[in-house]
Amino acid sequence: MAAPAAGTSGPAEPDTGGEVNVFAVELRRWRDVRGHSRATLAKAMGYDRSYVSKVESGTERPSEAFAAHAETALRAGGALRTAFRDYEAHRPARASRPPAAPDPAEQAGSGSLVVDHDDATLRYDDGVYRLTQRRRLVNHGAEPISRYLIRISVDRYPGDPERSNQLYAEDPLSWDEIGLQAWHGQGRGNPMDWTAHHDRAAFKEVWLLFSGDHGHYPLYPGEACWIEYEYTVSEEHWGNWFQRAVRLPTRTLSVCLDFPADLRPAVWGLHTSMTALAMPFATAIGRDDTGERHVFSWSCEDPPLHARYRLEWDFRNSIGTAGESSARPSEVMAALGVVQDSDPTLRRVARHFDLPAEAEEARRVVTALNSAAERVAQAHAFGKGMGIAAPQIGIDRAAAIVRTPDGEAITLFNPAIIDSSGETDEQYEGCLSFFDVRGQVPRAHVIDVEHTTIDGTTRITRFERGVARLIAHEIDHLHGHLYVDRMREGVDPIPVEQYRGTGTTWKY
Repeated sequence: MAAPAAGTSGPAEPDTGGEVNVFAVELRRWRDVRGHSRATLAKAMGYDRSYVSKVESGTERPSEAFAAHAETALRAGGALRTAFRDYEAHRPARASRPPAAPDPAEQAGSGSLVVDHDDATLRYDDGVYRLTQRRRLVNHGAEPISRYLIRISVDRYPGDPERSNQLYAEDPLSWDEIGLQAWHGQGRGNPMDWTAHHDRAAFKEVWLLFSGDHGHYPLYPGEACWIEYEYTVSEEHWGNWFQRAVRLPTRTLSVCLDFPADLRPAVWGLHTSMTALAMPFATAIGRDDTGERHVFSWSCEDPPLHARYRLEWDFRNSIGTAGESSARPSEVMAALGVVQDSDPTLRRVARHFDLPAEAEEARRVVTALNSAAERVAQAHAFGKGMGIAAPQIGIDRAAAIVRTPDGEAITLFNPAIIDSSGETDEQYEGCLSFFDVRGQVPRAHVIDVEHTTIDGTTRITRFERGVARLIAHEIDHLHGHLYVDRMREGVDPIPVEQYRGTGTTWKY
């Protein structure tokens, strides 16, 4: 990273004799993000203040143990571990990428504004979520910036828009509930005024103004500053997800989720872009389970414009998990949002997608399917792989995903089996929509499936053995069939307690 231009409010980088010390740069950045002085960071890490100062100034070589303690104390989502590895390998520091011009529709009136660091901390306590958002903004334009647009958007039931719309129509998100506050400068030095731009039942847009009790302080060309804002939303309005959307050129994006340990939280992340379907995060989410809180942290560098990073979670003690609770497996799945077999949705033929015209809708459905799959995977081990179809989460569209035992992710739109061949055998299958039993189902070893890609191309793909069984099971769901319809006459499912194949692979 190049040193800040003259006139900016950012700190100078450590002098390392011509080569930037990438670990020292990251350490200072994260100390700045978390609002620590060198003394308070040293105390949090259990190190002497002078040693922390020397490491940050580049005059003292950090140890691996020091890097690990800094990572934990600053909740850097892996950024400090990565910086230490880079430092040890004697790599040159990353060069700052040239700032791209922001989309005027996304940030009207901002000029050439760049986000040097975007950091969010979401904390849950006693039925209330509190979001603290901090951003270091840099003005690379030619005009002063006097306001900044922020968005507050909630969705209690993602994947079920009708239910969410009804909730917010009857009980809209209010300004009193949000209690929005904003500040300019380090340490919340100057309160910022703000004005509403859009006020909707589940969505607010607000202009944060670079003015307040202490006058006006626009962000002039070449300058940088921290802004911070905070608001609250009750769990009646907030679902178990938090999404970061990249609307301006951004160098570093970081997120912390802070939950009570007694809720036994589990967290996962999905990344989507304008051109890609939802995928797991490329790097793992960090986790600190010490004390009475579980803190999950994650960060990335140079996220692409328009990317969306979605974190989701499950408080497992509220539903229990198989083997750890008196709840039946079907009750666990129902609590995780899986439609159960008494619902007529499972007996209807799902509506096909018109692709590529409905590509955005298709991506939304697949994101919901991946989210459901992550929730389910936290509650049960699937040695044979697993799948889920859109009707199983209450969405009447012809989409399904399958995760094979080898970790391959398969997404299908408008699939139909057009041919089957090879031997036929019977093996036990389970279904998330009636998970208390397992049934022996005859299936062909080889199937040919016609399906549509997101760009509207029709393809035929051959699947074999265990993967063919998984695919056939999900295609049945899209045509209104359950595996019990395929079982031989006179053969009934067995209770899950009698099943001995959990955690094992298919046998051929």
